[in-house]
Amino acid sequence: MPASDLDLLTEAARAAGEIARRFFRGSPGIWHKPGGAGPVTEADLEVNRMLHAELGAARPGYGWLSEETPDDHARLGTERTFIVDPIDGTRAFIEGDTSFAHSLAVAEGGRISAGVVYLPMKDMLYAATEAGPATLNGTPIRASVRTGAEGATLLTAKPNLSPEHWREGAPPPFRQKFRASLAWRLCLVAEGRYDAMLTLRPSWEWDIAAGDLIARQAGATVTDRTGRPLRFNAADPRTAGVIAAPDPLWTALRGALKD
Repeated sequence: MPASDLDLLTEAARAAGEIARRFFRGSPGIWHKPGGAGPVTEADLEVNRMLHAELGAARPGYGWLSEETPDDHARLGTERTFIVDPIDGTRAFIEGDTSFAHSLAVAEGGRISAGVVYLPMKDMLYAATEAGPATLNGTPIRASVRTGAEGATLLTAKPNLSPEHWREGAPPPFRQKFRASLAWRLCLVAEGRYDAMLTLRPSWEWDIAAGDLIARQAGATVTDRTGRPLRFNAADPRTAGVIAAPDPLWTALRGALKD
């Protein structure tokens, strides 16, 4: 099952990339979601329509959870559910930044069994199943082996480093970096290009589902901000933030955070 699902997700992600390329830097229509939920573009919606149609036709018994589709809690009664972000990093996409991604995953029993994160403008496809290694364009990848925070790189937004979040009034001495796509941040940890990532805000499942599996299969520890393993296809599809890092760095981050 996981291998065939991975093939399906890979094909769908590449098709999503073809749509995104047509709109990229082409002044797509942009709307702003209510409640400050951020922008959405023509590209997001067209990718979502294609994915919903193609994945649904291939796996009619699977549930569906996507950023750009009204949530149908019928997914809670399915054995497996697609969890999809048509474009993760929509603001980057609008600004002409190539670091946006498509994030596609299958959840089964609260865990991710197959996941793909594809950056079409960079032609970088990260993938994993629970039964195999994490890969980038077919080549296995591994998380960092760094054991100390001194000099390590942490992918995070600056508000996460504010003193009120940390027991000692400051985080461990990581070097802070940032990338717009949360899915890609998890994959960059999986690839070992950066040592750790952290977000303290509630995180939508579609942003992190595929990246969670890819990072874990690459050897990283991935939890919410409280240290609990991530669970997916929940009635409220949000997690209490995300920490992803090799185990020694995960321990340093989690231990330094306030409860």
